[in-house]
Amino acid sequence: MKKEKGFSLIRFILMIFLLIIIFGFVGGFVWYSSAIKPLQTNSEKVVVDIKSGSGISGIADLLEANNVIKDATAFKIYCKLNDATSMQAGKYELDKNMSVEQIVTELKNGNVVDETVKITFIEGKNMRWIASTIASATDNTEEDVFNLLQDEEYINSVIEKYWFVTDDIKNSEIYYPLEGYLFPDTYILSDKSESVETIFGKMLDRMEEVLEPLQRDIQNSDYSIHEILSFASVVELEAGKDNRAEVAGVFYNRLNRNMGMQSDVTTYYALKLDLDERELTRREIASENPYNTSCSSMAGKLPIGPIAMVDRTSINAVLHPKETDALFFVADKDGNIYFSRTNEEHEQIVQELKDRGLWYTYDE
Repeated sequence: MKKEKGFSLIRFILMIFLLIIIFGFVGGFVWYSSAIKPLQTNSEKVVVDIKSGSGISGIADLLEANNVIKDATAFKIYCKLNDATSMQAGKYELDKNMSVEQIVTELKNGNVVDETVKITFIEGKNMRWIASTIASATDNTEEDVFNLLQDEEYINSVIEKYWFVTDDIKNSEIYYPLEGYLFPDTYILSDKSESVETIFGKMLDRMEEVLEPLQRDIQNSDYSIHEILSFASVVELEAGKDNRAEVAGVFYNRLNRNMGMQSDVTTYYALKLDLDERELTRREIASENPYNTSCSSMAGKLPIGPIAMVDRTSINAVLHPKETDALFFVADKDGNIYFSRTNEEHEQIVQELKDRGLWYTYDE
């Protein structure tokens, strides 16, 4: 009788133990099934940066800390059960409505976020436009651009690094030291946080590539590289691609005769106005400024520095101008250019353009 009671007690204990195991298993299964499901139903993006060598445990803790998964332990169990060990480092844009299975798939496939930024700089645009473009495409501000340009240590480092950048850019009357030295092109940045210095470095490197094959022509020129870029920037804004060499030839003729270039684009730059902002007054055109080639003191002179970004065509036009007898050219409101040899011919063309409503009018 005692044996039977003892046996019953043992069976009861075993049954309780078995029930505990069953309930534990069921409870664990329910917990696990719930823990690997999405954290929430609505979409909410989270960028997670997984460092190289993090390991499954580190990744699980990171995901839980960023509220992307419900439980780090469940994530580790899932990875163990599914042999998910090879996950790639990088930045991932994950969603809180993703299941653990979906997250693991993203990490195994290496579907990292493409944070590269494409930024395009256009020839003929000046430093104010460059600053605005950098500010709109990156985490930098316009002030960051102008502050760097005022950093004497930085400017000296650029002069030391690039053969085509000389002490000419340190003239105190120059508005922006690197105006005209940054090559207009499309550049790919690793992300929006790239510094202005890095961006300028890419543009200076590109300018060096463009100027390298032209070194012999530059050395044979009567002008310094600073003057060539200054000259080219005026041609860039005054002419179309098809007549830049001829426009350069006219300017050479005027400079060689100690005449003023009389380029309105230099007046606009001197006044820090955009070309399409408004028309100039006669007083502004005659105003004294080392950039303004229309004032009397600038006869036979180039502007003190470049006034815009220049492309290869404009640089080549200055190095290889077209021979011409013309001393004058004018552009109408549609951008067409008319060349003339004498002031009389020039005035006649101007009058014809006025009669056709194609001439710019100037206030006093």
